[in-house]
Amino acid sequence: MKVFVSEIEDVAKAAMVAHGAGDWQAGEVARAVARAEAFGNVICGLYYLESYCTQLRSGRVDGQVDPVVSRPKAGQVIADARFGFAQPAFSRGLSQAIEAARENGVATLAVAHAHTCTSLGFFTEQIAAAGLVGIGFTNASPVVAPPNGNKAVIGTNPISMSLPNGGMHWDFSTSAVALGKITMAKAAGESIPLGWAVDADGKPTTDPEAALKGALVSAGGYKGWGFGLMAEVLAAGMTGSVNSLDVNGLKLPDGKPHDLGQFYILLEPGADFGVRLSRVAQAVAEQEGARIPGQNRQPMGEIDVPDALWTASRALAKV
Repeated sequence: MKVFVSEIEDVAKAAMVAHGAGDWQAGEVARAVARAEAFGNVICGLYYLESYCTQLRSGRVDGQVDPVVSRPKAGQVIADARFGFAQPAFSRGLSQAIEAARENGVATLAVAHAHTCTSLGFFTEQIAAAGLVGIGFTNASPVVAPPNGNKAVIGTNPISMSLPNGGMHWDFSTSAVALGKITMAKAAGESIPLGWAVDADGKPTTDPEAALKGALVSAGGYKGWGFGLMAEVLAAGMTGSVNSLDVNGLKLPDGKPHDLGQFYILLEPGADFGVRLSRVAQAVAEQEGARIPGQNRQPMGEIDVPDALWTASRALAKV
């Protein structure tokens, strides 16, 4: 059915409040849910709402905790989520990180000990909206094996980058595909393309069930593996949060908190920044069908939501 994005945000917030989240904390997460749906990122939208609610009830995520923000150095901001949601922690730390970047030309914002942030681009686009270049990294539960391996070591470990004024925006996992696409293929009884995953013996597979018992592979082979490791080191090592190896499945109903990290770099563009970007954009525009990632990106105000998902979401919100 057709649903307004504003309704999605209201229902998502109501559902999380009904399951124990604080009002403002739920509002920050609901904004991310709605934003994901507005851009067609269904995996990071309402698809995650049931898990949020279940883990609020089980205590795997603390929906009422207040993040603690510190600035130990001029260009360094740390937002400790304290085992709560990532979105409220980022929100509390963002203004100080923007101030630090404008003062120093560059700053970092480390979100520590957080729940999964789902769509990483939701955060970097907020940095870009302040006129800065935003680059983000995060890790996740282990689902990606090293090249020639068969056991998961790192997560899908997304990287995102957003430029001011809609100049460029991209947000993708360093794995060949998001894990959610394999679980959705299994639920639909569909096969998956070769190159997405390996089975428990490390052999390429088109069977989603075998893939879920094995591991995903990195996008672009060893090159994507390198980017995944970079995200791992920054997200865990620069925030004091855990390695992907130490996180149980992100959607498991109970267990230890995710304790994940997100690491953001904020850069103040120089005088020639726009000129250099325009030079590249012009060269791309001259080629039919080519475009800069995220160029002319516009959110939808109303979207199609599967009936069963919308019914389940409203039930969680008790409306």
